[in-house]
Amino acid sequence: MENSTLSFYFRFTMFANIGHYRFMAFIFCLLLFIFTIFTNLLMIVVISQQTTLHEPIFLMDLLSDTHLISRPACFTQIYVIYSYASCELTVLSIMAYDRYIAVCLPLHYHTKMTLKTVVKLTALAWILPAFSLAACLCLSATLPLCGNEIHKVFCANWNVVKLSCVNTAVNNVVGMLLTVTIFLPLFYILYTYLRIVVICWKSSAEFKGKVLESCLPHTISFVIYSIAGFCDVALSRNNLEVINPFIAVILSLVFVVIPPALNPLVYGLKLPEIRKHILSASHFE
Repeated sequence: MENSTLSFYFRFTMFANIGHYRFMAFIFCLLLFIFTIFTNLLMIVVISQQTTLHEPIFLMDLLSDTHLISRPACFTQIYVIYSYASCELTVLSIMAYDRYIAVCLPLHYHTKMTLKTVVKLTALAWILPAFSLAACLCLSATLPLCGNEIHKVFCANWNVVKLSCVNTAVNNVVGMLLTVTIFLPLFYILYTYLRIVVICWKSSAEFKGKVLESCLPHTISFVIYSIAGFCDVALSRNNLEVINPFIAVILSLVFVVIPPALNPLVYGLKLPEIRKHILSASHFE
């Protein structure tokens, strides 16, 4: 039975030491989850109903005494979380390109950012990460494992690979290649905003204000994503035994909770067109 558990289930160890904090953490995450769903649905409804806006611009584990996840469920969780992280970055890159064309090449905006182009870029933003992650996880799923303890509150590919009984050189190379490709969208986003800053530096104060209003939501989303990603990477590289378990759990959840919760607020409250329609809908009710 023990060997079967080791081979088919993984155990999350970060839940073990939070004690009575589990109820407070559960309530906090539940409220944040409900808030995230509500705000995202609100954004979808408002944008879908207003044609003028159609323009380019782990709860049960907290309460449970056992923190096991089956091997298939673990790899499914890895795929979903990593897909979210990758697509978030590729979508931010497309938005950076959109802002770059709008600010630096305004006369060519409608010829370059056509509906066909947007559809192609969006499809690429989803398909490329999907297939890349599938190939990476296929390698990890075939590894024989000699343990089942994952020092996180959710499954992560590197934590699973470290449990392998055999040499993981191929997995390490593939993982490094994927990591390198992640930096390409990051560098592109920084490049586009450097060009935008150069253009604004030579322009009038009114133009700078319009560009700031247009680009600020995207910039805030990019900063939030970067900070959340840094927290996750930093947590993976540190000894969790010397970190307060409750703080470790919160930091571990930042990457998968904070960006989805804040993005609707950033775009819904900052962009005046969306904010206007939300307020008018609430007054109508």
